[in-house]
Amino acid sequence: MKVRVQAWGNSLGLRIPKAYAAELGVGAGSEMEVKVESGALHARPAKAIRLEALIANITADNQHGETEWGEASGAEVW
Repeated sequence: MKVRVQAWGNSLGLRIPKAYAAELGVGAGSEMEVKVESGALHARPAKAIRLEALIANITADNQHGETEWGEASGAEVW
C-alpha cells in the first residue's frame, strides 16, 4: 500500500492505515520504535518495560554495593 509523506512541523509524517494499526494494536499516542536499515524505514510498536522484569534480572553479580563519598558535610544525617 502506498502512503504519502506529509510535513508535520519541522518533521515528516506518515499515516498508518486503520487496518495496519489495528493489526499492530496501536492507536493515537502509542510509542513506536523506528530505525533505518539497509535503506528502508522500519517501525514497530515499542515494547513496554515492566519494573518486575527489570527486578528479576538483579543478581548478586550485578548488584552494586555502597559507595564511599567521604566525610559528611552540612546537615546530612547518616
